[in-house]
Amino acid sequence: MARKNIKSASLDELDAMFERGELFHNPEAPINPDIGSWAKAKVVAPISKKSVHLRVDADVLEFFKNNGKGHLTRMNAVLRQYMEVHNSD
Repeated sequence: MARKNIKSASLDELDAMFERGELFHNPEAPINPDIGSWAKAKVVAPISKKSVHLRVDADVLEFFKNNGKGHLTRMNAVLRQYMEVHNSD
């Protein structure tokens, strides 16, 4: 999932950009835009992680890695969904 035109800046750099007028608020922006699936979002407390050595098929690992940074987090999310579906029986 490649993102284009994404830049990073420190807080000091952002302050300087704001002072130069490079950052602005769009007064035409909607006050309460439709937030879609976020409407049902819930806060979940972080769960402590445990380090493990896991052997997976090469193509499975490549699939997750090809979708960018955070492949281990996405793999954990898939495993969590599987666990939750099977724990609800």
